[in-house]
Amino acid sequence: MSYSLVMALPNYLCLDGIVQSFLPLHPLFRHPWMGRLWLRLAYGVVKLFFRLCCQVHIEGSEHIPSQGGVVLVSNHISAFDTVLLPYSVLATQGMQIIWAPAKAELFRSRLLGYVLTSLGVFPVRRGRHDRQAMRRMIAHMRTEKMMLFPEGTRSHDGRLHEGKRTVGRLIYAARPVVIPAAIVGTERIIPHLRSLVHGRARVSVYYGKPMVLQHYYAMPDTKETAVAIVQEVMSAIAALLSNASRPVETGAVSPMHARSQGTGNGSSSG
Repeated sequence: MSYSLVMALPNYLCLDGIVQSFLPLHPLFRHPWMGRLWLRLAYGVVKLFFRLCCQVHIEGSEHIPSQGGVVLVSNHISAFDTVLLPYSVLATQGMQIIWAPAKAELFRSRLLGYVLTSLGVFPVRRGRHDRQAMRRMIAHMRTEKMMLFPEGTRSHDGRLHEGKRTVGRLIYAARPVVIPAAIVGTERIIPHLRSLVHGRARVSVYYGKPMVLQHYYAMPDTKETAVAIVQEVMSAIAALLSNASRPVETGAVSPMHARSQGTGNGSSSG
């Protein structure tokens, strides 16, 4: 995925290290230029989909650090969330990979597994203690950007549920910059597609300021510490969702224009 369909070559070159880290996993993307081209194409397809089907509002992306270990933690109400979060970062910050864990069942298909892997998605075996996946998540959280849905699965009633203690353990071990996020409206995308009378669905992503969790890192590595961390994470997401209940104006603001606004209150892309 890329920032736009016309990205300058210097911006591609900075991706070589990241691209090389996952291209060897399958033969189709052994060459960096091929990986960059694929990422660019994937972003273009996602961007076209959102432009045609949705009015996307992105607010608070200036809180996301451009470098270093970062984890984006969000509520989860639709399968589109897994696409919207990376899109919102790329649309405002430029071409990069947002790593994401996904259930191992999705990788049973070799073709789908190749596609997911090429986009920074890696498998996690649910229902068991997947040590390899946890080590990988900690490694990504320490040096790169990764997204997590602390609830562990989609909320079918739209409400924010309790976060998993494992997320607290991962944050305690990796100690990244934690950015809470609130997603609104993605559950309406399919109904709007089925009935074009309703027009484009309005979807929003709200990012909060980096969370202050350092006092937890001075505590012992216990179950109680992990629970306390994830509870604070869920409270931050809940606060963003509460603030998101106010009316939102969406508009067609290009990503380049949004970036030129610096540290404003937010940006829209639709």
